[in-house]
Order: sequence, then C-alpha cells, then structure tokens
Amino acid sequence: MSRKLRMGMIGGGSGSFIGDVHRKAASIDGLIELVCGAFSSDPEKSIKSGQALYLPENRCYRSYEEMILKEKALSEEERMDFVAIVTPNHMHFSPAKMALEHGFHVVCDKPVTLTLDEALALESIVAKSGKLFALTHNYTGNALVKQARAMVANGDLGTIRKIQVQYLQGWLSTAVESTDNKQAAWRVDPTKSGIGGALGDIGTHAENLVEYVTGLKIDELAADLGVFGEGRVLDDDGNVLLRMSNGAKGTMSISQIALGEENNLAIKVYGTRGSLEWHQENPNQLITHWLNDPIKVYTPNGNNLYPECLNVSRIPAGHPEGYLEAFATIYKNFATHAMAVLAGETIEFPDYPTIDDGVRGMKFIYAAVESNKNNAAWTTLD
Repeated sequence: MSRKLRMGMIGGGSGSFIGDVHRKAASIDGLIELVCGAFSSDPEKSIKSGQALYLPENRCYRSYEEMILKEKALSEEERMDFVAIVTPNHMHFSPAKMALEHGFHVVCDKPVTLTLDEALALESIVAKSGKLFALTHNYTGNALVKQARAMVANGDLGTIRKIQVQYLQGWLSTAVESTDNKQAAWRVDPTKSGIGGALGDIGTHAENLVEYVTGLKIDELAADLGVFGEGRVLDDDGNVLLRMSNGAKGTMSISQIALGEENNLAIKVYGTRGSLEWHQENPNQLITHWLNDPIKVYTPNGNNLYPECLNVSRIPAGHPEGYLEAFATIYKNFATHAMAVLAGETIEFPDYPTIDDGVRGMKFIYAAVESNKNNAAWTTLD
C-alpha cells in the first residue's frame, strides 16, 4: 500500500494506561496512524482527549456510535480502516458489533467480551462480516515466545508432557479499588469485568500463552479460586490444574494479591527430549534444557533462531526488546493482514490472536468458575 492504515480508537482517553499503550504500539512499525476517536463515555472528556492527541476537531467524536456512523459516511480515501477498542470488558461487544456490521476491521482488548454468550455471538458476527478481528494477547507477540512456539511445533522438545504457567501480581494486595484507582475499580466490579476477576484480567493471558506456545488445547481443568480482598466478590487469586489435548498435564497459578510481585508471567514446557522456560520480566532470554546437551539460551536476533522469531526481532542482538515491542507485533501482523485484504491479496495463516482465541478465553473463565463452585471438580472447556 502507498499509505498507512488508518485507526480509530474507542476508549483510551486522558488518564488511560492501556489506551496510551495501544497508541504507542500501533505506531512503532510505521504502518498505522491514529485518525479519529471516541475516547470516553463522557462526551466532553472524549473531545478534549482527542484534541490533546492533536486530532482534527471534526474527527474527535462524542460517542463510538457517532464515530462509526460519521466515519462510514466519509470517502474511502479518508475514513478509518479499523477501530481499536480499549475499554473495560463490558464495553467490548456493542462497539465491536457495530464496527463490524458497518464494514470496519476490529482490534480489541482481552478478554473479548463481558460474557460467553456475547463472545459466541461476536464470533458469528465476525464470520458474517468477513472483516478481520484481532485480540491483544500481547505477550504472544514477543520474539522469544514465537521461538518457543516454533521449537515445540518443530518437535525439538519431543512429546510435550508437562506445562507450568504462572501470572503473579501484587497490586491488589490492598483495597486500592476504594481509592481513586479507576483501573482497580472496574476490575473488581462484575458488572464491568464479568464473572472472572484475576481469571479474566491475567488468567486469560496465561491460558492463551499455554495454548499458543504448545499448540495444544486445554481439554479439562480443575480450579481452586480465592477471594482475599475484603468486600470483593470476584477472584483475586487461583490455582488451576490442566489436562491437555495430547494427555499432557499442566499447572497454572494466578494472583493479584501476591505481595511483592509486579508482572511475573512465566511458562515452562517439558518434553521427552528437552524443555524450555520464558519469563516476561526477563523477556530477552529463552532458556532451554536438553536430554544430552548443555543448557542453551536464545536471545532476540541471536544465533540459531527460527524465522518466526527473526521476523519480529527489530533490533540487533543485545538490545532489549520488551512489552511495547511485543504489543507492536500484534498490531504489525494485523496491519499486514489488513493491508493484504485491501490490496486483494491473501494471507493464509495470519499470526495474531483472533476471535477464536477470544472464545477460548471466555470458555476458560466460565469453566474455571464452574469448577470452583463444585469444589475444584474437573470441568471441560466445551
């Protein structure tokens, strides 16, 4: 294409953490530009947020409905190509539905919707629309996560037997939701977060990372969830046993009340010939162990990497790549696909999370909550 992909944003106004992350990530590879937005449910705040981002006054909208309708009325040479939805969970479904039905591609934060029924309905809407839908499970964009996935897929580790994954945070160790912390307030509110607390916020990242790296599906789980914060109704801690589609066993530990933890996402995969481990807080090392060989450590743009890893390593070896770069990879791969569609070309296997991953995440949340209600009984995701 001879131009950048044009992005409209829903949510992400002044004071938003994740909106700023999306804007930075989308701009890293120079393929996308923000052209319009409805940045808040407060019309005045939305306008001011757009102006603070130096958008033209006529492209700062008072609501997402106004944005979608007015952008649709513009010429193809001017209107946005897709929307990025960066709102709390309860505001994912309606904007996504309207955008798709009016001919726009969608990038959406995770979990995909407030409820499983909404996720299944959105799955049908995506299929009917023929438009692209990307879900920002951003950690799968990390170069060494892609190296890990390629190694498993290539059979380097042999048959996968055991998986350990954790996502530990401590930021909800105290009742920060009762302060002026909007990020905490909506996450502990079931009307905005859904039936899962930590499950939806970080558990879906752990679930998606397991299935992405191993290429296996979680068939069954047994979940023991905890609600430790006084006055909370949603889980803020949990341990989950996993049974994978090939017979492998897994364990998952998630928490937002693990005092002292910051963003401790990590995965270990054990096979018959080797094993690997990756830690999000040290994302530039993939550590591997082998049956009859020494430990090997892989780094971005280093030696002996698969193309899947090299394709998303942006800078020379030894220069750290982290959270924003991984997030940017989701946008880059989505943009590449969208540009191919606009050019009438075909990409057979676009490498970014889709509506299918969103539905899997919601099934994971619902299965875990159901299992916990039944004293950690084994529960299928389907």
